[in-house]
Amino acid sequence: MNKSYRQGQILKTIRSKPIYTQDELARELGGLGIQTTQVTLSRDMRDLGLVKTAEGYRQLSTEPGGPELETVANEYLQDIRVAQNLVVLRTSPGNANTLAVTIDREESEEIVGTVAGDDTVLVITLDNKAASKFRQRLIEMVSS
Repeated sequence: MNKSYRQGQILKTIRSKPIYTQDELARELGGLGIQTTQVTLSRDMRDLGLVKTAEGYRQLSTEPGGPELETVANEYLQDIRVAQNLVVLRTSPGNANTLAVTIDREESEEIVGTVAGDDTVLVITLDNKAASKFRQRLIEMVSS
C-alpha cells in the first residue's frame, strides 16, 4: 500500500465520520484492506496535520485556500453542458486545471471527481440530478 493512497484513505475516513482514537482509525482502515502499524499511522497523522478535537480528528489547513469557485468560474468559464451524470465545462485555453482544482477543493459530496485538459473540465457527479444541480449552481454564479 503506497503512502499517498493510505493518507488519502485516512482523510476520507475522518471526513466521513467522527474518529476519536488511533485504534478506531486503524480498525476503519483495516476494514478498507489497509493494514498499518501504530508508528506508521502516527507518522501519517503528523504528516497530514491531524489534530484531535471534541468532534474527533480533523485536518489543519496545510495549503492556502485559493480563490473561491465563484471567482474562478466568473473569470474562466465559457460554457456548460450536461450529459447524464457528467458536466463538461469549457474555459479559455490553459485555464481548465485552475477551474478543476477549485471544484475539487470544495469537496462536494455530489462530485466524484474532475478531469482537466487544456480548455475542458469533465466533472463526474453521483447522478443526473447532481449534475443538473451543479450546472444550475454554476449558472447562478456567472449570472450574478
